[in-house]
Amino acid sequence: MIHIARIYFNEKADIENAFSIRRKVFVEEQRVDPELEYDEHESISTHYLVFDNDIPCGTARWRKTPKGIKLERFAVLPEHRKKGIGDLLVQKVLEDVLPVNLPIYLHSQLRACSLYRRHGFAEEGEIFVEAGIEHYKMRFVTH
Repeated sequence: MIHIARIYFNEKADIENAFSIRRKVFVEEQRVDPELEYDEHESISTHYLVFDNDIPCGTARWRKTPKGIKLERFAVLPEHRKKGIGDLLVQKVLEDVLPVNLPIYLHSQLRACSLYRRHGFAEEGEIFVEAGIEHYKMRFVTH
């Protein structure tokens, strides 16, 4: 059974589980510099943790910026992929941020663009490199 919990930065065990997932996906699997993965926005972001049969397996966060709401750090452990967890996570985060009524955007790795397109996002501008990985800026355009 899969469930998603909104977690808070001061909930040490949950935030450590989220950071562990990000470390495995971004730092170990994708070779992102750890200095780039963890930033000054951690404590002001709203974090999520996905559980598959009580095992932490996915995470994401969002935060307010001068441009609106930025969705970030979506990650699912490799052994839990292809179960729809990414879709559930995007859906849950959107449910929480849509009532804020601000523009919603994200920076998507190229291989993840189709996930975000399924949820109403569209590419904007040119491909750019962030943390050594090609991305598109994507903006939420429809429900």
